[in-house]
Amino acid sequence: MQAIELNDPAEICEFLQNIALSGNGFNTECLLLEVLEAGLDYPDFLKAEGEDANASYKGKMPAWEKYHVRQGKRVFMVYGGSGARRTHFSETP
Repeated sequence: MQAIELNDPAEICEFLQNIALSGNGFNTECLLLEVLEAGLDYPDFLKAEGEDANASYKGKMPAWEKYHVRQGKRVFMVYGGSGARRTHFSETP
């Protein structure tokens, strides 16, 4: 998969609502819901890269392996791919 970067909050939300993750570790039917639950309600940066056979975009597999979503100083990441996917949230002071 070709890496993608987005900076428009509306485009980021539309993109994330079409990502589903299955397999080992962290799973979701809609990545946008997980991002919102982490407290990023107006994300201003997204980078997706890599390839994960257990991820889908608009119902088509494969999709990206790593997701880095940022809103100001808050960052939500999904990484690990099909091996053992996990999430990480951080907030810098």
